Amino acid sequence: MTFQPTAVLSGYSGWLVLQRTEERQREIFEDSATIKREVDYFRENIANVTSAEDLVKDRRLLSVALGAFGLGDEIDKRAFIQRILESDTSDPKSFASKLSDVRFEEFSKAFGFGSLTNGTNVKLYSFQDDIVAKYMSRAFEEALGESDDDMRLAMNFRREIGTIATGSGVATAGWFQAMGQLPLQEVITTAFGFSDSFSQLDIDRQKELLEQKADQLYGKDTAAIFEDPEIVDDVLRRFFMFRQLESGPSASTPGYGALTMLQSAAVGGDSITNLLLSQS
Repeated sequence: MTFQPTAVLSGYSGWLVLQRTEERQREIFEDSATIKREVDYFRENIANVTSAEDLVKDRRLLSVALGAFGLGDEIDKRAFIQRILESDTSDPKSFASKLSDVRFEEFSKAFGFGSLTNGTNVKLYSFQDDIVAKYMSRAFEEALGESDDDMRLAMNFRREIGTIATGSGVATAGWFQAMGQLPLQEVITTAFGFSDSFSQLDIDRQKELLEQKADQLYGKDTAAIFEDPEIVDDVLRRFFMFRQLESGPSASTPGYGALTMLQSAAVGGDSITNLLLSQS
């Protein structure tokens, strides 16, 4: 039986509670029989893999490998995954390098079947430890998402956005990379107050609006803003507050009493939004 992590509460209050209990919940989750069984299988068998084809043929190994990079939903696309694994990521024109979702390139680079090492790093204990750690972290988030998907999105954002923020191409490609990952896109567009129709806009127009909003909120217009932990925290605060607005406030919503009075007085939506975002 696998331990089911939980945030106990929903919304931003639940997020704050989760951060206090996360370490212990992770320990219990990683010690569960199901997780240990998959991890043990990976450690015992990955060193026998000598090619990308070998890896995609073993579903259990591939499940851990893809799961480590948040790509578990791609597991049935074997030809696609094999092509990614065989890409030479040192070549910016390679298949994996040209994909907008940087996770594919990171996945290919980690296993190295298309590089000079030809995948020999899979035999290294340090490589195995790294993949296992990433897999368990992602598995924990996915399990948490079964009870509260917003918590999964928040944890994914907290972990992933730093890679984009500190990347060499952040000034020109940072927003494109963030929008290329749907979980990151959902957090950012929600926190910035954009509607669902935002994703239907031309990609260059999306970038323009993101730059404008980032500059308005944080004084800088590139995705490099997410290098600042305080900004990451604030984006997540805004994400949860807007989520509560979408679903309707409850008695546990910060500022609920004041919000009720404002609604009775027919105050406009912008004022309500600003009130909620100031109560945390």
